[in-house]
Amino acid sequence: MEIKAGTVVGLTYELKVSKEEDDIESAPFSVEVRDEEDPFQFLFGQSGLPEKFEELLQGKKLKEAFSFTLTTAEAYGEADEELLVTLPVEQFSKERGFSPTMLEEGNFLPLVDENGYPMQAKVLKNLGEELLLDFNHPLVGFDLHFEGKVIEVRKATKKEIEQGHVEEENRN
Repeated sequence: MEIKAGTVVGLTYELKVSKEEDDIESAPFSVEVRDEEDPFQFLFGQSGLPEKFEELLQGKKLKEAFSFTLTTAEAYGEADEELLVTLPVEQFSKERGFSPTMLEEGNFLPLVDENGYPMQAKVLKNLGEELLLDFNHPLVGFDLHFEGKVIEVRKATKKEIEQGHVEEENRN
């Protein structure tokens, strides 16, 4: 079976990122490894990853290796200044599940949007009364280098297709 619409896909991979600044390309460095103990499983068409990622996997078969790079434009694009927001520190109280260490610069805060969907923001600066937060995707501005192997391709269940994700009991 090959990867196409209506299939559940399991991958192992190493993700490396690189960035071009002042016309100098940085050497790719590893940011994530998914192995057979913790594969990345998704319903094809619903991975939540950039469209080009799935496009480059389409048609691959079980045990097939892959290696490709998504440019910044194909991945998460450049940083959006409008996603840099200052919010009052009081919104991140102990009563709401936040600790002072969570508010330190460089940490990612687990948040929920107005529709109840999980999201995160990186603390750029604690300004005392306010926090400067970055709501851009953590991989914005990077080229993404994927190298891995297809370890599962199967027909998605009716329930998985209806829900738009892999059912827990069907995960490896």
